[in-house]
Amino acid sequence: MHIIPAVDIQGGRAVRLFQGEKDKETVYSDSPADMARRWADAGATYLHVVDLDGAFDGDSGNEPHIRDIVRAVSVPVEVGGGVRSLDKAKRLVDLGVDRVIIGTKALQSREFIDELVAALPGRINVGVDARDGFVAVKGWTETSGVAAVEFLSALSGSGVSGIIYTDISRDGALAGVNVEAMRQATEATDIPIIASGGVTSEADIAALRSLPLFGIIVGKALYEEKMTLQGAMAALAGS
Repeated sequence: MHIIPAVDIQGGRAVRLFQGEKDKETVYSDSPADMARRWADAGATYLHVVDLDGAFDGDSGNEPHIRDIVRAVSVPVEVGGGVRSLDKAKRLVDLGVDRVIIGTKALQSREFIDELVAALPGRINVGVDARDGFVAVKGWTETSGVAAVEFLSALSGSGVSGIIYTDISRDGALAGVNVEAMRQATEATDIPIIASGGVTSEADIAALRSLPLFGIIVGKALYEEKMTLQGAMAALAGS
């Protein structure tokens, strides 16, 4: 299991949002690549990058920043935000991205998932973002009528390599992780789950340690120095 620092890009800078709201950003660095390098140098074994401009507005101008991140670190990088075409997914893979994350369009079209998995086997993850138990879409600005656990179950057997499951109500709020929601997510599908949203302390990581997760994304807690990456990794190891 990995502790996965998050690097969110908006306006060419590394930021964190409160509950995914575009106008509630805190800027942590003018260089997303420098931030990624910071976490890799500290021992991160995997990085999670979100193109927030892409998530809100579709395609964006952040690919140069993503390229710089991949070049700056030697660990695998997964990237999501605004991936709504096979061409976009291929461009990210060509930049050196390990896994491409699709969100809104994955819910809208199973054919799109099938197309990407066929063209880029082993490289496609799906982001499932839940608000009050239902899947949120379009940069979290809308909530669908699809229950998150039903969508997770439907993804089983799709060929998707992983799922990033985010509890939006906890994201960026330093409110603690929703362990029960993460447990339900792991039980709903046979695809490896990455837990995201609300991880605030080593105790949160310890609470998730017994679940069959691929990794745990940590964002604001690291940026606000509520815990260190080394402390998070120690909690994961049970030490």
